[in-house]
Amino acid sequence: MSERAAESQTVLLRRGEVHSPADPFATAMVVERGQVAWVGSEGAADAFADGVDEVVDLDGALVTPAFTDAHVHTTATGLALTGLDLSDAPSLEAALGLVRDFAAARPGDRVLLGHGWDAARWPGGRPPTRRDLDEATGGRPLYLSRIDVHSAVVSTALLDLTTGLDAPDAPLTADAHHAVRATALGAVTAAQRAEAQRAALARAVSLGIGTVHECAGPEISSEDDFTGLLDLAARGDGPRVVGYWAEQDVAKAQELGAVGAAGDLFVDGALGSHTACLHQPYTDADHTGTAYLDAGAVAAHVVACTEAGLQAGFHAIGDAAVTAVVEGVRAAAEKLGLARIRAARHRVEHAEMLTPETIAAFAELGLTASVQPAFDTLWGGEEGMYTRRLGADRARLLNPFAALLRAGVPLAFGSDSPVTPLDPWGTVRAAAFHRTPEHRVSVRAAFTAHTRGGWRAIGRDDAGVLVPGAPADYAVWRTGELLVQAPDDRVARWSTDPRSGTPGLPDLTPGHDLPVCLRTVVGGRTVFVRPSE
Repeated sequence: MSERAAESQTVLLRRGEVHSPADPFATAMVVERGQVAWVGSEGAADAFADGVDEVVDLDGALVTPAFTDAHVHTTATGLALTGLDLSDAPSLEAALGLVRDFAAARPGDRVLLGHGWDAARWPGGRPPTRRDLDEATGGRPLYLSRIDVHSAVVSTALLDLTTGLDAPDAPLTADAHHAVRATALGAVTAAQRAEAQRAALARAVSLGIGTVHECAGPEISSEDDFTGLLDLAARGDGPRVVGYWAEQDVAKAQELGAVGAAGDLFVDGALGSHTACLHQPYTDADHTGTAYLDAGAVAAHVVACTEAGLQAGFHAIGDAAVTAVVEGVRAAAEKLGLARIRAARHRVEHAEMLTPETIAAFAELGLTASVQPAFDTLWGGEEGMYTRRLGADRARLLNPFAALLRAGVPLAFGSDSPVTPLDPWGTVRAAAFHRTPEHRVSVRAAFTAHTRGGWRAIGRDDAGVLVPGAPADYAVWRTGELLVQAPDDRVARWSTDPRSGTPGLPDLTPGHDLPVCLRTVVGGRTVFVRPSE
């Protein structure tokens, strides 16, 4: 396989399995001028063999649409890949050891950056203190974001660099966290930032991800970070990048080239940091979290975005935050008309604590639920963080993907990387094998939410599927036997009956190996080829 196929080339892929609703038994595909031109059988492919620039022998491999990760923080992902990642640290002591090693290995860094600690999973449950960090770094500036990126611990030296901030010796949240994060990220050089972005985009295409939705904003990154990423993506050596800028200044989002003043426009925080906004207090804390925007502010933003022709979107996790979004969008619909609101396809990121009433409202208002199934894998279950924060009864209601699909709510799957890793097949598995069985969806539905769903979330209904005329964004996989889920059982039983007329997908039952990406193509351009093994 060549390292790069130009958009103008005509390419024939044959002797494989092509996942296409146009032909459930397709074994070949032709790509021309950056689009899918034909899918069909191996015998029919002979008619194209003499008129193409390249023939790719799939040797039995599976071809699917490339994945879309609908919620990514690209630079932060790259910094975690190239820097200090504490997500696998099993204890506070182990985390501090990693900090010491990192500080010793990076003597020239102005500010040390790390991510991923989660005291909820450590024995004793204690986060690092400022004194712990001062000792581990030798007194250098250090910023360590919690795994949900809604709180952080910092060293005294970093706090001293943050003008006017007198913070307690505890994980910092809300405005205090935003202030120290701005100081820390302000120390990242343009070269470091570009290196991190390239690392993250390279990881994405190596996993069969053809498009990422960058969720940026003034409290998350910077304008230079955002525009630099869009410029890097425009060079065409990696995945497509769809940019969202989370600011209520709609004109600023337009100026920066964003498709929406959306993404992580915070209505609340996160459950792990006790900042998600709830109707009733946390089980393990005597408060209801943090509200950043009320229904009135949501309504004003939705009206402004709709009138400007942009998507609005909000980060909302707690049930009170989701209620504020629903009430605000409904008020906007009363002002502008329901049809205009639905046509704009506004988004809600995360949307974890839903009720039957808010699910129905999502469907009524045409809201896309941009969700992260890996959250349930990481924090769900009877012993998980959700249960500790909310109690078992409320925790069992989180991330109700099946109910959303039954109500007709559009789903777009993502990772929120670096909160959870870029891992598209793992994300599909997480939705199909949700810890709460009634929230599970079929592998086929989960796969659609992670491919076509991301395109629909940006208003494109003609992409994310391998049919003639669609963008040639696809991935080639080494995988095991392809299976078709039986229609009478969402997860437990599988069928290979060819009479189903439904394209097969890999067996994602826990314990089975996930598919390995061999090649990723975006718009007819090969952006990743796995080295020969």
